[in-house]
Amino acid sequence: MRLQGIDHVGIAVLDIDAAVEAYTRLIGAPPVHRQVVDADGVEAVMFDAGSSRVELLGSLRADSAIARFLTLRGNALHHVAYAVDDVQVSLDEYASMGLRLLDTCPRLGAAGSLVAFLHPSAGQGVLTELCQPLATKEG
Repeated sequence: MRLQGIDHVGIAVLDIDAAVEAYTRLIGAPPVHRQVVDADGVEAVMFDAGSSRVELLGSLRADSAIARFLTLRGNALHHVAYAVDDVQVSLDEYASMGLRLLDTCPRLGAAGSLVAFLHPSAGQGVLTELCQPLATKEG
């Protein structure tokens, strides 16, 4: 198993529309994808940034994980997502190494990817996402 690179960085934001405006100016281009992920209670907005992406995450409900994160930390880096060939194989290998997992099997994430998360302890306090694109990185 080998990580293919950083797929994206996820940034939790208190005001998704204000963040989209700010990142459109910062990156110099509009978002390439915007999606509500009801199961997670988030709205995800993706920007292309070279060979990687920036994902803004806004909370849709007070009981979502992003809402809890925002209450504790405000606008902040939420996770780093690494591209892998096969999320399930990667999860199984990390579990065999004794790393703590938040997900034991992949699930559908934003922008048509299979995703799963490792506990922040696996990344020295940084939440780690494994990401396997099912289609193109766009829409």
